[in-house]
Amino acid sequence: MPPASEDAPEHALTLDEELLLWLGDEQPGVRAADSERIRDIAGEFAMGFDALARVGPAVTVFGSARTPREHPDYALAREIGACLGRSGYAVITGGGPGLMEAANRGAQDVGTTSIGCNIELPREQEINPYVDIGLRFRHFFARKVMFVRYACAFIVCPGGFGTLDELFESLTLIQTATIRHFPAILVGEGEWDGLLAWLRARALAERHIDAGDLDILQIVRTPAEACEIVQRADQLQRAYAARQPRRGAGWTR
Repeated sequence: MPPASEDAPEHALTLDEELLLWLGDEQPGVRAADSERIRDIAGEFAMGFDALARVGPAVTVFGSARTPREHPDYALAREIGACLGRSGYAVITGGGPGLMEAANRGAQDVGTTSIGCNIELPREQEINPYVDIGLRFRHFFARKVMFVRYACAFIVCPGGFGTLDELFESLTLIQTATIRHFPAILVGEGEWDGLLAWLRARALAERHIDAGDLDILQIVRTPAEACEIVQRADQLQRAYAARQPRRGAGWTR
């Protein structure tokens, strides 16, 4: 039997932890309760949609929560936030510390809207102090929708599993044409060489992806290069969206 400390969490379960607990031989009522979660999930989406519906053009910036302020990547992410702001874009991040804080801080430096979509975690993550609109989500999937719905591009700074998760989720949406003309921009010279080499040597060589799929990834060295890609993509997205039927208030199928 494992030690009691491994059996009992040191905190109240988050909603995602409780939702994703192993489904074994629970009582039928446990599984039946899943349908009752819909109201909470819908409320979380409504909260995010309501808070961000009036935000103008925006870009989501991802990066490590563990990067200290004295690290060169912090200065880089801060300048990315500022460059985006000077180009007319709001900045969205995960709202945490590290490079998320840096991008939010850069946005505030130049007076553009700074948004943080924070997440409830087993180990508390406080929202950083450089956020104008701070949202706290209890479900990862609702938070991820906000990252994409209100952005015209993803800029990905060095980071860990969370950053890579968001990167590959965006690549899936782009590859499947769920989102169009949406760039995934990787920042940092040499930072992504190993990942790209692996994708070529394994995923591409074994035909799990096509050669054109690698072109989705755009690598830049400077914030100015990233902003140029964002602006070109924004124009293409606007032109494409103008030709598509869209639902409005009161829309019914």
